[in-house]
Amino acid sequence: MKDTEEGDWSRLRSLQYSSLHRETVGRASANVAASLVAFSIYSSHVGIALLALWSLAQLLATLNLLRIEQKFSHLDGRRMTRSDFYGHLLAVGALASLWSFALFAFVPKGQMVEHFALWTIVGMIVAGASATLNSAPAGPALFGLVTGMAGSISFALAGDWYFVVVCATFAGIAVASAIANGRMYLAARIAEVGVAEKSEVVSLLLREHEANEADWLWQIDVNRKVRSPSPRFAFALGRDRAAVEGESLLRLIGGEITRDASEDKGLRKLAENLKQRATFSDLLVQVQVPDGHRWWELSGAPIVDENGTFHGFRGVGSDVTAQRDRDEKIAYLARYDTLSGLPNRLMLNEALADALRYCEQWKSRCAFLMIDLDRFKSINDSLGHQMGDRLLAKVSQRLASVLGEGEMCGRLGGDEFAVVIRDAGKIGNVERICEAIITSLSKPYNLDHHTLFIGASVGSAIGPRDGSSVETLMRNADLALYRAKDEGGNVHFSYVPSLHAEAEERRVLEGSLRRAIANNELQLNFQPVVDANSEDVVSFEALLRWNSCEHGKVSPAKFIPLAEDTRLIVPIGNWVLHNACREAVKWPAHVRIAVNVSGEQLLEPDFANEVVRALADSGLPPQRLEVEVTESVFLRDGRTARETLEKILALGCTVALDDFGTGYSSLGYLRSLRFSTIKVDRSFVLGASEGSQESVAIINAVVAMARSLNMTTTAEGVEDKEQARMIGDLGCDKIQGYYFGRPMVAEDARKLLRMKREAA
Repeated sequence: MKDTEEGDWSRLRSLQYSSLHRETVGRASANVAASLVAFSIYSSHVGIALLALWSLAQLLATLNLLRIEQKFSHLDGRRMTRSDFYGHLLAVGALASLWSFALFAFVPKGQMVEHFALWTIVGMIVAGASATLNSAPAGPALFGLVTGMAGSISFALAGDWYFVVVCATFAGIAVASAIANGRMYLAARIAEVGVAEKSEVVSLLLREHEANEADWLWQIDVNRKVRSPSPRFAFALGRDRAAVEGESLLRLIGGEITRDASEDKGLRKLAENLKQRATFSDLLVQVQVPDGHRWWELSGAPIVDENGTFHGFRGVGSDVTAQRDRDEKIAYLARYDTLSGLPNRLMLNEALADALRYCEQWKSRCAFLMIDLDRFKSINDSLGHQMGDRLLAKVSQRLASVLGEGEMCGRLGGDEFAVVIRDAGKIGNVERICEAIITSLSKPYNLDHHTLFIGASVGSAIGPRDGSSVETLMRNADLALYRAKDEGGNVHFSYVPSLHAEAEERRVLEGSLRRAIANNELQLNFQPVVDANSEDVVSFEALLRWNSCEHGKVSPAKFIPLAEDTRLIVPIGNWVLHNACREAVKWPAHVRIAVNVSGEQLLEPDFANEVVRALADSGLPPQRLEVEVTESVFLRDGRTARETLEKILALGCTVALDDFGTGYSSLGYLRSLRFSTIKVDRSFVLGASEGSQESVAIINAVVAMARSLNMTTTAEGVEDKEQARMIGDLGCDKIQGYYFGRPMVAEDARKLLRMKREAA
C-alpha cells in the first residue's frame, strides 16, 4: 500500500498484478454462481424486485472487476499506475459492499438457517479470494475486512454473539493470510526477476564477447617462434594459420619491413620481457598488418615445467585499436578547439609554461599575445551565430598563416585568440608579429555575398620580464589588451607596470561604486534646456554625479564607462530614473525632465515596467518624461532596443536621439522610431562658431530633416551669447549649454524656475 526503500512502487505492483488475469474468469464465474445461490435461498423471503436489482448489481460489479483484471495482462510491457491500483481496489470494494448489503438487507427477512447459509457463501468467497489473489493481497484483504465486519455486525444484530467472535476471527485470519501470502509471492517474484536479469546480463556479456572476437591465445617456444596459433590470432594478423606457424612473434608484429625494436616503445618492451622471461600484463604494442597498423594489448607468462625448464611463453591478446583511437580523439578534443582547429586554452597554457621553462634554461625571452576581435559581436548579433562561427574559422586560418616556427596560435574562447612566441629575444619581433596580425585580420571577409570588416586589438606581455608564471603573464597580457581596446581598438599595446596599478584602481573603484547607492553617495544635477527664441526653460537634463567617501568627486567620464562594463549601470540607471521623476514633480507642469538611458538598461526585459513604476511612484505625467538614447544602443541588439523604446512611447513618454551624427548615423533609426528630439552634438556647435562650413552644413541638414519628420532639435554645448544667436539663426528649436546654466543641484534648479516665473 506504500512506497518501499528496496524498489519503486510501480515496479513492485507490476510484479504483483501481472499474473492476476489468469484466474479472473474462474473468480468471476464463482461469484456469479454464489449470487445465484443467494438468490435462490432468499427468493421466498425477499421481494423479487430487490433480489433482481441486487443480482444485476452483482453481475455488473463482477464484469467490471473482470474487465479491470484483464487489463493487467499487459503489465509486462508497461508500468502499473496508482490509478490502476486504486481502480482495482474500488472494484473489489464495490463487490464487497454488495455482499455486505445482502448481510444487512436479506438476513432480517429470513430464518437463522438462511443467515448461516449466506455467511457460509460469503466466507467461501473470502477464502477463495485469499487463495487465488495471493499475488495481490490488497484486494482480498479489503474484501475480507469489509464482509467480515458486515458479517460480525449482522450476527450481533441477531444476538448470536458466539458467531460474532467466530466471524470476526475468520475475517482476521483471512486478511492476515492474504497479506502473508502476498509478501511471500512478492519476494518470490523479486527473486525470480533478479535471477532472470542476472542470467540475461551473463548471456549478453557472453554474446558480446563472442561477437567481438577481440581476444585470442598465443604461444611461442624458446626461440620465440609461434606454436599452435589459434584461428583468432591468425585472423588478427591477417594471415593463415599455416603461414603463422613457426614465424618469429616479433617479426609478425613488426611487419615485413625490418625495423629496430628501439624504434617502437611497445615492441622494445615486449622484446625485453621475452628476453628476461618476465611476466607482463596489458602491454600496448603497435602491430603492422596487411591493412595497415593496429594496436594490441598483450599479456603473457613464461611456460615452466615441474623441473623448472623453460619452454616458451603463453598469453592472451586483444585488439584495442578502436579504444586507442577513441582515447586519441578525446585527447585531441581536450587540447584543440573544435570550431577553429587551433589549440585551446589548456594547450596554450602548457605551451606557455614550456616557453617559460625554456627561457629560464637558456636565459632568453618569450611572449604571450592576447587578441580580441573588434566589431565581431555586432556581426554575430546581426547575421547570426552560424555566420559568426564561419567568420571565426576564417580568422583562425589567417592567424595561423601569419605565424612561423616557434609561434603557436590558439583560441581562448568566443572571439578571443592568443599567441605563444617561444623565442622573443629578437628586438622588434613581437611588434612585427602584432602588426602583421592586425593587418591580416583587418582585411575584408567575403562570406555568402556579405563583405565583412572587423579589426583586432592585441595586448602583449614578455616573459619572464612581465611575469615568471603562466597566470601572471596571461593576466598582464589581458591588461594590455584592455588598454588597447580603450584606445579605440585595432592597435597593439604592450604591458607596462602602470597597467597593474590602473587595474587595481579600477577594481577598488568598482567596489566603491557597488556601495554608492547604499551609502547615498550619488547625486543628481540638472542642466536647463531653453527655448531658442524666448530663452524660457522648457526642460532639464538629469546628470549623475558621484561624491565618493573614499575617492572624493569622481568624474562621470571615469565611472560611467566602469558602470556599463560591470552592468552596474542597470541599478544606477534605475536610481536616476526614479529620483529624476520625483524631483520633476516639484517643477511647473510645462517643464520636462530628460533622463539618459544606456544600452544595457534597454536590453533589460523589465525596463519598460521600471519606467511605469517610476512614473507611478512619483506621480509624474508620462508626457513630462523624455528618455535620451544614443545610436550605439542599436548596435548590440537593435530589435530588443527598438521594442523597448516603442513600449516607452506607448506610455506617452518621448524619446530623444543624443549625439546624432557623431557615431554610427543610420537614418533607419529615424524612420523606424518616432523620436521627439534630435540633439546636435557640441562638436558641431563649436565647429560652426569657429567658421567651419562643414559643421554649419551638418546643423542645417539636421534641422531640415528634423522639421520634415516633425521632430525638434536641441543644440548642445552653447557657451556664449554669440553661439546662442548663431544656433537660433540656424533654426534649432532648443539650446543647452553653460551660457544658460551649468549642471546644478535640485534646489538651484527650483530657484531658477521661480526666478523665471517671477520675471515673467
